[in-house]
Amino acid sequence: MAEAENFSVSALRRFSGLILLLWGLDLLIKWWVTQHFNYGERLHVLPLFDVVLAHNTGAAFSFLANQSGWQRWVLAVIAIGISGWLVVWLKRTPRTYTMLGMSLSLVLAGALGNLTDRLVNGYVVDYILVYYPPYYFPAFNLADSVIFLGVVGLFIDFWQTSKLEKQQKDMNT
Repeated sequence: MAEAENFSVSALRRFSGLILLLWGLDLLIKWWVTQHFNYGERLHVLPLFDVVLAHNTGAAFSFLANQSGWQRWVLAVIAIGISGWLVVWLKRTPRTYTMLGMSLSLVLAGALGNLTDRLVNGYVVDYILVYYPPYYFPAFNLADSVIFLGVVGLFIDFWQTSKLEKQQKDMNT
């Protein structure tokens, strides 16, 4: 009976506030940067860290950025599909699966932030530049960061789950 109760409220419902907060914060920061910076303008904030206004018409690390424009719609369709899949996964995840629910929520929030940019602007606004001369990491944004953290969380969750399942299997044999 207790297990059935875990499914009565999904992780989607539990973490919907986090998803909306991160999605909104990502869009707010992107809006602020576009209002206060010219394209390519950089502001040195800390050693090895600048704020810069950059536009990425491609995917991660500017993959496909030099294409003729078709990538906007292909990447948008992929993001919509992944977002839909994440929503279904979150709806089917019990609220007590905290690590899994939070990790999926982070990936969803980031995907929605970058998808919104891509649909509205035709590109994703990036503004965080981390570097160690002469090495420069590609500019990125909050959405990219929460996607990364969500994926790390998924790996940790899957690792812990498989380790626990192995221990339970060993105990039963």
